[in-house]
Amino acid sequence: MIRVSTKFDRPDEAVVKQLSAFSSATIHEAQGRLGALDSAIKPVDHTMSLCGPAFTVQCAPRDNLMLQTAIAYARPGDVVVVSAGNYEEAGSFGDVLANACQSKGLAGLITDTGVRDTEDLRALGFPVFSRSVSIKGTVKETVGPMCEPVTIGGVLVRPGDVMRADADGVVVVRREDSADAVTASQQRVDVEAGFIAAYRAGKTVVEMCGLAPVLAAKGLVIEE
Repeated sequence: MIRVSTKFDRPDEAVVKQLSAFSSATIHEAQGRLGALDSAIKPVDHTMSLCGPAFTVQCAPRDNLMLQTAIAYARPGDVVVVSAGNYEEAGSFGDVLANACQSKGLAGLITDTGVRDTEDLRALGFPVFSRSVSIKGTVKETVGPMCEPVTIGGVLVRPGDVMRADADGVVVVRREDSADAVTASQQRVDVEAGFIAAYRAGKTVVEMCGLAPVLAAKGLVIEE
């Protein structure tokens, strides 16, 4: 007998909403360039975006038994995060399961394996981020962990960690660091706004980034 608990602490909903206002790249940079999943994990459509607590599940390659189980037990607002061994030649998720997710109010799906029915997924608008697209079917045979830490895209993701994904990629924020990530992300946005304003006012990149001494130290001489 294998016992699986679906109980875990989720982040404050207000903090999740605040994080959703920032891009994945901004959050990644703001938290010290941590948490970025492998860049091979991309959205099915560039307009797709999600932010929510991770509901983690471990699947055997080419097997979506535990994925379907996770969908059944995840709560509204959760992001189903699937670790399946980076197996690209399987379409473990498609339009039927996307409808199941959307009907439950789930925030999205992130998987390191393949998905299919991508035209239907785009039309449905349910956010799906995957390593590949494959029409090859899966089996339903292997039970495994759910709501336990998993590794996906080279990053450890724990249940309740915040997943933020958009056109540029996927980043994970540790649940206990989520409020600090909001503050750090806003600070970065404010700094970048200052740079943009300075550039529009005529300042150069070399001036604003203090590159002159760096270039000089490296022996670069620019003749105008």
